[in-house]
Amino acid sequence: MNRIKPMNKIVLLALTGLIFFNAKAQKPNWQNLDLQKDSVFGISTEKAYDEILTPKKKFRTVIVGVIDSGVDTAHEDLKEVIWTNSKEDYDGIDDDADGYIDDVHGWDFIGGAHGDIEYENLEITRLLRAGKVNSDMISEFNAEQSRNIDFLQYYLNFRNSLDTICLRIGKDTPSLADFEAYAPLNQQEQLVRMKVILNLEELPDFAKYKQRVRDAIEHFHAVGIYHLNPAFNPRPSIVGDDSANVNERFYGNSDVEGPSALHGTHVSGIIAAVRDNGVGIQGIANHVRIMSIRTVPDGDERDKDVANAIRFAAEHGCKVVNMSFGKAYSPDKKVVDEAVKYAMSKDVLLIHAAGNDGDNLDREKNFPTRIYADSSGSANAWIEVGASGWINDSTLVARFSNFGQHSVDIFAPGVNIYSSIPGSKYTTESGTSMAAPVVTGLAALIREYYPKLSAVQVKQIIMQSVVKPEHNIIVMDHGKKRVVPMSAICVSGGVVNLYNALLLAEKMK
Repeated sequence: MNRIKPMNKIVLLALTGLIFFNAKAQKPNWQNLDLQKDSVFGISTEKAYDEILTPKKKFRTVIVGVIDSGVDTAHEDLKEVIWTNSKEDYDGIDDDADGYIDDVHGWDFIGGAHGDIEYENLEITRLLRAGKVNSDMISEFNAEQSRNIDFLQYYLNFRNSLDTICLRIGKDTPSLADFEAYAPLNQQEQLVRMKVILNLEELPDFAKYKQRVRDAIEHFHAVGIYHLNPAFNPRPSIVGDDSANVNERFYGNSDVEGPSALHGTHVSGIIAAVRDNGVGIQGIANHVRIMSIRTVPDGDERDKDVANAIRFAAEHGCKVVNMSFGKAYSPDKKVVDEAVKYAMSKDVLLIHAAGNDGDNLDREKNFPTRIYADSSGSANAWIEVGASGWINDSTLVARFSNFGQHSVDIFAPGVNIYSSIPGSKYTTESGTSMAAPVVTGLAALIREYYPKLSAVQVKQIIMQSVVKPEHNIIVMDHGKKRVVPMSAICVSGGVVNLYNALLLAEKMK
């Protein structure tokens, strides 16, 4: 099974010409726009603020947990909405006696006294190191190693040809016209030229395109050095916990940003970037506080850390938790399930990204899942989110997005989403990692303005208020093209809509 990490797979597909995000047709802030008014399949956030969420409407601030790679708490568009533990100070003392020292803005479960983990193994690599694999898993691991070498070589060759072409053109950043006029010397140059032209027609910024190539090379280097290397194990020297003890709770440090917070900062901006400060972007929810719980490295997260992150969020007042991560194996799923059950007991709504492998989750696995391993049922306040685009036609569902008639609940905007990144900067990213926080922001708004509604009721509202496309949708299922109604690829049969959800919440309050 193909298990490239979400954002990297999308970069790979875009570079190889398998998908193109029609950037020219995209409108700024498109995920918050309205299908009827703006002709893009957004969730009607701006319409909701104009017509329902008036300044006089009463609200209650909601804490949102972002279990991710870390969040830049000083970002210009986020610093006003970062959660602060009023009972804790940066003084080296556990002031609130919760077991976590200086947890002012959240907690870092992949850090310790000696720094913070940036890279990690894939779960299958850890299982291989522990001798807990079967012959099929060994074959999968070997195939992944071979595949990574092939892709690395592909991109190295691609970059070399691209550099040669630029040298012959005589420009560091040639234009689309330059590439169209260029006469290739060989078949490899012809292939590179074609792919560059296709991409520059959609995104006419060669510098960004060249950076994508560099990012791909860096990614596949990292896969070989860290993800698929059984000899690499940063946990003991950095975190210093007993990684075999899945019930251990109190470890880590208070660094909620960590060394690579792009993903978590981008997610947080989608949820709650300040709407009225005149800078940056407009988040969905206007009265939330973002709690950063650093759990996700470049590699696969550990079940122990995921479980502790969910518990931390529930214990510290989060009413909605965003989980934009996933992996192929979950050896300690029981401890995650116990944490999920605890969150259910605390009326927490969990929002999880369905994943970017283009898989049918009715057949394939992407952990964590809401279904408990002990056959005791499933989490009823859990929403599984697929990614959609802005064009209201058969291509509405992003080609990379996982789906499943029984496993994925809803779809939400997740293609070319512009949001915050560290250093008070902004960029466009795609993935179910972006779709999940769209739903998280929507859910947080409902809980702000209708606080008497339970997590289960909020889920029901979100599910029942979707916009259902009248046309069929194209998905690729095991390499075969299927054209099906949206009800065949998700439970609700539609894309979330904030305006509709608030109207329904008003009736149910």
